[in-house]
Amino acid sequence: MSGFSLDLGPVKEPIGFIKFLQWIFSIFAFATCGGYSGQTSIFLTCRNAQNITWTRDFFYPFRLSKISFGPLDSTANCNNTWPSSVYLVGDFASSAEFFVTFAVLVFLYCTAALILYLGYMHLYRGAGKLPMIDFIITVIISFLWLVSTSAWAKALVDIKTSTGSNIVTGTDYCTTQPGFCHFNEIRRMGSLNVSVVVGFLNLILWAGNAWFVYKETNLHNPPSSTSPNDTSSPSPSGM
Repeated sequence: MSGFSLDLGPVKEPIGFIKFLQWIFSIFAFATCGGYSGQTSIFLTCRNAQNITWTRDFFYPFRLSKISFGPLDSTANCNNTWPSSVYLVGDFASSAEFFVTFAVLVFLYCTAALILYLGYMHLYRGAGKLPMIDFIITVIISFLWLVSTSAWAKALVDIKTSTGSNIVTGTDYCTTQPGFCHFNEIRRMGSLNVSVVVGFLNLILWAGNAWFVYKETNLHNPPSSTSPNDTSSPSPSGM
């Protein structure tokens, strides 16, 4: 039969169990990065002993160059020491969006693969092309996890730099007025660190699973063929 036939047996095998883990970890990958929102703040000490704390939110997809500090409102009475806006450095949308979009696509592929494993495994193992297609896609996804996670990890380092103490050391209003600016804090970067760790865990899962998918292909288990000599009938003897 070629219809849907639910069988939980493949989940007990490495090929199905690892696919389930890949499905779970792909959710963690795009959720921890795509759902991120954090804050960074600096502290200003004015000459009139008035203190000002500036807090700015930043979030996915991390177009930091659109986030600014200042200018100081005239009512702040800080001797006009910050007359114009100063923007954060960097636009990391390409790396972040690539990582999140890829994780979502992997999630969708894992969903389809699990349906195939649990409902159509008799077709999967009965057709030589499906395991080979699955193997090729697995190898490609493994490589793209390496590329996307490495790019995102590099972007995260730059995000931490741009939203950290570099706000003070890289701003003319701060460097020309010693004691005026102080970096206060940056909040909630933990989930972004988790996203990088999960990305590399996905790489390990997919690279490891490539072996189990390979074992399902004809490259590992070539179809058996019957020799013509084995089936030939013996030649008659006598007249």
